[in-house]
Amino acid sequence: MEHTLTLRAAEEKDVGLVLSLIRELAEYEKMSDQVIATEEGLRASMFERRVCEAILAEEDGEPVGFALFFYNFSTFIGHEGLYLEDLFVRPAYRGRGYGKALFQALARRAKERNCGRFEWSCLDWNTPSIGFYRSMGAVAMDEWTVYRLDRAGIDALAGR
Repeated sequence: MEHTLTLRAAEEKDVGLVLSLIRELAEYEKMSDQVIATEEGLRASMFERRVCEAILAEEDGEPVGFALFFYNFSTFIGHEGLYLEDLFVRPAYRGRGYGKALFQALARRAKERNCGRFEWSCLDWNTPSIGFYRSMGAVAMDEWTVYRLDRAGIDALAGR
């Protein structure tokens, strides 16, 4: 049976779905305990402050995955870059090209915006994703290390 994939921008009415997909991704990555996102917070970030966007993948109208992204900036290039925060396809729908379709949609968006880069991070143990990214032509930035301050670290550094 042939299925129809549709990609569309997430709308405000989709915030609950986006959060549900985020929770499914966190479960897959064994990080469910770290999800503190709320519908209200996502709604504010996506549709009030517009700091991030999401693309939903639907098979025959059924939600099967998403990509959430935002724009950063490269001082060396002098242009924005597209940063993919998360991409997830529900396990039952993998192997149908839906992840690739989401990636291609993001690459088109990056090209339309004249982005100098399209970047993301991947957990070292996630060999299926690493293989997928390499098949897309991605190159690991092994000489770079990601650093992070969590909310407590931000508060401490800011002097609270």
